[in-house]
Amino acid sequence: MNSSLTLGRVFGIPIRLHISWVLIALLVTVSLAGGIFPQQYPGWDTMTYWAVGAATAVLFFASVLIHELGHSIVAVREGIPVRNITLFIFGGVAQIGREPDTAGAEFRIAIAGPLTSLALAAGFGVLSPLFQALDTPLVALAAYLAQINLLLAAFNMIPGFPLDGGRVLRSLIWRLNGNLLTATRWASSVGRGVAFIFIGVGIFQVLSGSLGNGLWIAFIGWYLNGAAQSSYQQVVLREMLGGVTASEVRPQQCSVVSGDVQLDDLVSDHVLARGDQCFFVGRDEEVQGMVTLNQIRQVPRTRWTDVLARHVMTPASALAWASPDEEVLALLQRMEEAETDQLPLIVAGRPAGMITRDGLLRYIRLRNELGA
Repeated sequence: MNSSLTLGRVFGIPIRLHISWVLIALLVTVSLAGGIFPQQYPGWDTMTYWAVGAATAVLFFASVLIHELGHSIVAVREGIPVRNITLFIFGGVAQIGREPDTAGAEFRIAIAGPLTSLALAAGFGVLSPLFQALDTPLVALAAYLAQINLLLAAFNMIPGFPLDGGRVLRSLIWRLNGNLLTATRWASSVGRGVAFIFIGVGIFQVLSGSLGNGLWIAFIGWYLNGAAQSSYQQVVLREMLGGVTASEVRPQQCSVVSGDVQLDDLVSDHVLARGDQCFFVGRDEEVQGMVTLNQIRQVPRTRWTDVLARHVMTPASALAWASPDEEVLALLQRMEEAETDQLPLIVAGRPAGMITRDGLLRYIRLRNELGA
């Protein structure tokens, strides 16, 4: 998810806020302050409705964050790294580094989120009558959050992969047959079935005159269908590439150039004339750094005669090198974590080219076409 702002870290896990969250937060606030709360609690002044509505919207997404932290904390305890948690239009998602090793670990990670939401629902449920007795507007906040956390737990337990309930279902099938790929295929099929039910219900509501609710439900179904397909494809990819190393993938060749070459000469003599797209700076025996097309693009065209390759290169000490015995899956994961599309390859202490995301995907397509 690009277009995200990193808010900070909780338990060492980066917390990100996607731009789509702003839209849904505004919609929740307007819905609460302009409709729900005035109907349920008449007599408050306008400022109170908006203040309580905004606070409730913020705590609603805090509840979603705590739900995802429930998954993440258990994942870390199972030895699985968590890359980040992102809040977005559909709520939140925790990006874990890899699939669990066992069905039991999958079950514990999946069930942690709904159990966390149930605990929050119980907590706000206890606060609601207390606030009512104190005759404070916070009663609206507590009552709404108790209901929404209960709904959040119930919705996530729908057996539609990749929802939590779908992952629980996958863990049970995995435990029974001992095959993660088969379990994922079954759970994904159920997930797509649930998604089509959502889409059907949404279309029915649209035709019945409830345009807003219908479109939203159908949109959720569309999202779940895509997520179920994508999750299954990722597991298939992991199964297909298990054990495949960088030495089996043809790297993109990078020219070796002097650090004193001007960017203008680099572009005319190498990029345009030969089609080169990456460059090692230095000598064959001693690499000082690397220059990519993206780094050249960041320099204004009018300065290409003044700027040298060593001015824009990434120093060799700062490069994340790939080794020939490193598995392709690990390379893809490293690229994703570093938000890059390429990693330089080093063989016997010397640069041997560039492993690129496009090259890996091309290799995957060829394996698939050949039935390897």
